[in-house]
Amino acid sequence: MSKVPELFGSLVFNDLVMQKCLPKETYKAFKSLVKAGEPLTPEIANVIANEMKEWAISKGATHYTHWFQPMTGITAEKHDSFISPVGDGTVIMNFSGKELIKGEPDASSFPNGGLRSTFEARGYTVWDPTCYAFIKDGALCIPTAFCSYSGQVLDKKTPLIRSTEALSAQAVRLLKLFGKNTAKVTVTVGPEQEYFLIDKQLYLKRKDLIFTGRTLFGAKPPKGQELEDHYFGNIRPRVIAFMEDLDEELWKLGILAKTRHNEVAPSQHELAPIFTVVNVAADHNQLTMEFMKKIADRHNLACLLHEKPFAGVNGSGKHNNWSICTEEGENLLDPGKNPHDNLLFLTILCALMAAIDDHQDLLRLSVASAGNDHRLGANEAPPAIISMYLGDELTDILDAMAEDKAYEKKKATAMNMGVDVIPAFMKDTTDRNRTSPFAFTGNKFEFRMLGSTSNISCPNTMINAVVTEKFDEFATRLEKAKDFEKEVKKLIRDTYTKHKRIVFNGNGYSEEWTAEAEKRGLLNLKNTPEALVHYTDEKNVKLLSKYNIYTPEEVAAREEILLENYSKLINIEAQTMIEMASREILPACIAFSSKLTQAIIDKKAVSLPAAAETDLAQHVSELTDRAYLALKSLEDIVVEAKLVEDVVAAAYNYHDKVFASMQELRACCDALETIVSKEYWPFPTYSDLLFSV
Repeated sequence: MSKVPELFGSLVFNDLVMQKCLPKETYKAFKSLVKAGEPLTPEIANVIANEMKEWAISKGATHYTHWFQPMTGITAEKHDSFISPVGDGTVIMNFSGKELIKGEPDASSFPNGGLRSTFEARGYTVWDPTCYAFIKDGALCIPTAFCSYSGQVLDKKTPLIRSTEALSAQAVRLLKLFGKNTAKVTVTVGPEQEYFLIDKQLYLKRKDLIFTGRTLFGAKPPKGQELEDHYFGNIRPRVIAFMEDLDEELWKLGILAKTRHNEVAPSQHELAPIFTVVNVAADHNQLTMEFMKKIADRHNLACLLHEKPFAGVNGSGKHNNWSICTEEGENLLDPGKNPHDNLLFLTILCALMAAIDDHQDLLRLSVASAGNDHRLGANEAPPAIISMYLGDELTDILDAMAEDKAYEKKKATAMNMGVDVIPAFMKDTTDRNRTSPFAFTGNKFEFRMLGSTSNISCPNTMINAVVTEKFDEFATRLEKAKDFEKEVKKLIRDTYTKHKRIVFNGNGYSEEWTAEAEKRGLLNLKNTPEALVHYTDEKNVKLLSKYNIYTPEEVAAREEILLENYSKLINIEAQTMIEMASREILPACIAFSSKLTQAIIDKKAVSLPAAAETDLAQHVSELTDRAYLALKSLEDIVVEAKLVEDVVAAAYNYHDKVFASMQELRACCDALETIVSKEYWPFPTYSDLLFSV
């Protein structure tokens, strides 16, 4: 891989390729229409389609597909070949502008929350020309939006694009008041991706990993992450080989894979990309997860993207670094050298503060999932309580403004390591806080609550939506100002005074913060059903429909889809537990107990003591009986859960009863794992899984 620049984007129909392939007039017209947000003409679409086809064929592609992001959370694709019959038994390779722009998948077969019935099957995929087409698996992949026959949005990408357009419109209004004339404001995102790698052969021996992505049983190994020796540790040869192949494949697709390292838990790792435009970042992150799994398979590994594959060690998240920039490239979250004098930055900062405070529920529900429930609030992820970290400097500035006092800027401190050969460097003016859900990190906000399997479209849609509302409100207020600077300062003071409850710079893991957050009136939505039911709160429906991000029907559909998905996932986990316990764990325990019983009989026959065997047999027998009773209880509770028809009631039932019953069965089986002979235990243990690569 010595020629990375030549490799990068080699499978992407990007600007460079378009300039080479397309007639100059077509390229200019295409770029002009996309920038203006106007539809392509049939003539332009036909030219682009033909050149795209020729380029794709030169790269070995034989098919094309509309690549989209339905509400499953993953991507979808249907492949059609370029072949077209000519009537003499031969074919030509053909691809029209109509085929490029529009496809027709079955809209009723994807999650739709009641927007489509089985007999209402037609749906449409429509080309998103703001994202480049690319080659994958021998097919030309065309990024598209997805809607129903009636026009209701059935994907995750369309609301994201809508939200960025809404944010841009209101941000442009606000910036104009500060003397900055820009035509567009862009949201940029860099999603860090955490994951586990384990040996594939061991993975295939665990039904829970195959069916659910996480271990439903597993006793803690003798060594976990307590020595803190894995984080940033030496990357093992088998893993580095995987990472090298992954980087190569991602670079071919124009994905800005930048950083790779070991994470906190054994067998856990991270990949971080460079920032890019948010809808492109969403596409790239979906591809990153797909290729992690594919390339792991090539190396006889299994890539686990579940938020909590192993109990007792860190789970995996996806830190969403969010920022906004003008069309000219100015980062609007860069405070500059003197943030206390940067009224535009402080105004934008306060807009975010008000947005996050007023809509804690939307941010929380945007990351709600069965998997993420396992990690939020543990020592690897922020708590379920939404708060903002600003750091000491910005907090001091806002405190001073709120009290109408002059801010005394602290002098930068030089850090000296006490070793002459090591250069001195300037200390940052503020620390970092990894316990904060929404933390300012210098020139961006890091939304740390996303789970590792999360599609980043929904969280970023919600951030964009709530910030749009505040930009709108701020612009409306400031447009009426007679003394602009005076009104800006008053707006900052008023906003900070009203919303400073959302600012917390301390330890988000502490019990004291939970109590303090309750006093402040902050929400603590501890699980997925509690969070998702806020989707259709009147204020949320009003906000999302006002800026054309979702229609009220689309909001209701998403609540139903996600609640139903939660119930289905817990049901799959429960059914998997039942199968593993009844067909693998209990038979193994009974067999081991029988061996112990026979050993006792054999020893007593020759008058030998059998204290160890007797004690162990009794312990195994007691735990096996407890596990059996827990299994039968879980079976009954699952049967009852399936009878609950209301989606909200069903989700609460699966959380409160089914999931709780699963914990009892697991506790018994995990205890048995620690005493049953390895010869009898039916599948690989945590010791095997976490230390095999």
